[in-house]
Amino acid sequence: MSALAMTLSALLAGGQMHDMANMPGMQMRARPKPAAAPHKRPARRAAPASHAQSMPGMDMTAPAAACPPEHAAMGHCKPATPTPAAEASAAPCPPEHAAMGHCTPAAKPAADVPATPAGTDQPAGDAPPPAAPTTRAAARFYDPAAMAQADRTMRDMHGGMRFSQVTFNLAEAQVQRGRDGYRWDGEGWFGGDIHRLVVKTEGEGGFGDRVDAAEVQALYARALDPYWNLQAGVRQDLGAGARRTYAVVGIEGLAPYWFDVEGALFLSDEGEVLVRGEAWYDQRITQRAILQPRVELNLAAQDMPDSRIGAGLSSAEFGVRLRYELRREFAPYVGVSWERRYGATARYARSDGERTGGIALALGARAWF
Repeated sequence: MSALAMTLSALLAGGQMHDMANMPGMQMRARPKPAAAPHKRPARRAAPASHAQSMPGMDMTAPAAACPPEHAAMGHCKPATPTPAAEASAAPCPPEHAAMGHCTPAAKPAADVPATPAGTDQPAGDAPPPAAPTTRAAARFYDPAAMAQADRTMRDMHGGMRFSQVTFNLAEAQVQRGRDGYRWDGEGWFGGDIHRLVVKTEGEGGFGDRVDAAEVQALYARALDPYWNLQAGVRQDLGAGARRTYAVVGIEGLAPYWFDVEGALFLSDEGEVLVRGEAWYDQRITQRAILQPRVELNLAAQDMPDSRIGAGLSSAEFGVRLRYELRREFAPYVGVSWERRYGATARYARSDGERTGGIALALGARAWF
């Protein structure tokens, strides 16, 4: 049996033997070669490639201490410094990776877990719905009454504030042949965006003489929309003529193409009815020079001998004024004004020795504050 075992071992060793002569570092005695042809030089035999050069994908020049990330991930080596894979493993576990079993998400801290369901995260049942959330985060901490008061204050500051303005659209001296005089037309208001108290006044007279005609109106104005106001109140006539008290209903606003328009209906304490309409337009020539054409019409439903007014169209006035704004609040102007009386009103004027109309040079200033 020992002889048979030795024979098998020798056969196996012989089948596994390599050509040791071709291995680097091994000096083997060369075998005798047959004699070569006298005129031919034998070709040199190429040395076989080594195992490191013949195996693809193997780089034996890399240092042995290097541990690639893929080898470290398979447990073949241990890197000297933390690899990106190791750092990724220490990072939070995304939900999509946890779903594929690549990592285990960290347990949620107990402080982050709500003690009771919030909002719509409620169990099924017939319990009352939770309170609707509001846009005011402070309402979670402050008393509802205090929040309501703060809300009213905020609304007053952003749209409910009170303002005021006084404007004199006309404040001028009129120079005309035979008689020079003066004229004014202005208004002031106080209130907010919706409700206002409006006071209007206008009149005219001659220099060195008493005021021929004057009136004052006290009106309540309510905004109908961003451009128009409805007005109602009382009017009191002053001056040399008959003194009447009127109930007033009117409208004032900004018409298309930026025309300022005013219209009013007057009912006197004697049952007399008057109508007035006026409009003007500010044509800006430069940033400071503005041309303003203006028209005014007055009508009466009946003859009013005490007030020297006839039925129908009683008077009409058209003027053009060019002003220059030294400041936005103050602008001197120069212009011309043409006025005409009609019907019974003209007859009353002629009987009183007055003119029925004419052209006047207007010198004045427009101001507001």
